[in-house]
Amino acid sequence: MTTKTNASYGDKTNLVTQAVGLFATHMNRNSTLNLLAGKMPKGEAGAEATLRKQTTSHMPIVRVQDLGKGRGDEVTFHLLNPVGAYPIMGSAYAEGRGVGMSLNEDRLRVNQARFPVDLGNVMSQIRSPADLRKLGRPVAQNLMDRYCDQSLLVHMAGARGSHNNIEWVIPKDNHKNFNEIMVNRVKAPTKNRHYVVDGSGVQSVKSNAGEFDIATTDLFTMDSVDSMKTVLDQIALPPPICKFEGDVAAEDSPLRVWLVSPAQYNKFAAQPGFRSFQSSAFARASQAKQHPLFLGDVGLWNGFIIRKMPRPIRFYAGDTIKYCASHDSETESDLIVPSSFGTTFAVDRSIILGGQAIAEAMAASDKSGVPFFWSEKDLDHGDKWELLIGAIRGTSKIRFAVDTGERTEFTDYGVTVVDTAVPIIGANQ
Repeated sequence: MTTKTNASYGDKTNLVTQAVGLFATHMNRNSTLNLLAGKMPKGEAGAEATLRKQTTSHMPIVRVQDLGKGRGDEVTFHLLNPVGAYPIMGSAYAEGRGVGMSLNEDRLRVNQARFPVDLGNVMSQIRSPADLRKLGRPVAQNLMDRYCDQSLLVHMAGARGSHNNIEWVIPKDNHKNFNEIMVNRVKAPTKNRHYVVDGSGVQSVKSNAGEFDIATTDLFTMDSVDSMKTVLDQIALPPPICKFEGDVAAEDSPLRVWLVSPAQYNKFAAQPGFRSFQSSAFARASQAKQHPLFLGDVGLWNGFIIRKMPRPIRFYAGDTIKYCASHDSETESDLIVPSSFGTTFAVDRSIILGGQAIAEAMAASDKSGVPFFWSEKDLDHGDKWELLIGAIRGTSKIRFAVDTGERTEFTDYGVTVVDTAVPIIGANQ
């Protein structure tokens, strides 16, 4: 086994090299979720800059890398609080009356997540024409990439949902280890950031005798997009716009990202004129240095870049959907998906993202000096082998208590969710 590679099992230099390479590969992926974070700043001097780096607040995912922390610790990140003020007119005295600008300091827990991969034994290596050690590396990387992306998706959505298949590495929320796997609490959407399609428009979430007030005809359409744009244009403190690196049209033609499930996307793609929406996205890519977010399964319409997310946040008939019934409380209540949805319809959650929507914290492993770490080990006196990939990270939705002028509202700052009905083929699919 050891003759097939340049490094023996357990070689410390190789383990660090592997960890750094895996981390670099992870950070440079063109996955939908990874494209929602900006790049880490470069070129700063000083110890503080070396130990702690934070990406721009103009992107949905604010990434903090704190190499001074270890596994199971907390990472501090800074958020710019919303600012409001009136002008001082004429010759009125202005000195000393400047509006306060403040950073909100929050703490995000991190913890190590590990995936071991069994590489078999001496006999399986003899029988296999492939080098199982080489095959194990991309398997491990894929598992960790999925865990990171899916944990971000669940925190953004404020729910895991009941859709479940082999592609999920995050269990459903009734799993005994769900809270530990998610590291930080999954928060249901605040009242002012939770909507549902209603006929040709959208409305706030309501209860109908304990059931979720939604019908099987409340599908994701162009009218839904137009209605949601009207809502965001009128509410107090809407989610901030996104600014993608290199997008020269960011100021004149601001955008938010709207992640939709495959079923929602397919319904939207059947709308008249969808090809023009795709063309608009591709045209915007040419103004944004061919940013990958504008390419692929994507459409551009009415200030939204509408993009298919990898898997749905889905609720079936009889499932519980958590929501906040009051603007001034984070208390979560339950709604039941109507039994009338049967096995042919479900509720899928779409996610509108602006800047500073969710925080992702990363800390250094004492094994590698970067947030990823790698381990290889032989067992049973060299008869069996196992490798392991690990990461030290955590993520959480960004939430403020915002004074709107009328009242204080708990607000998911950069995240708004819109629930719709979707046709499905078979329950729990």
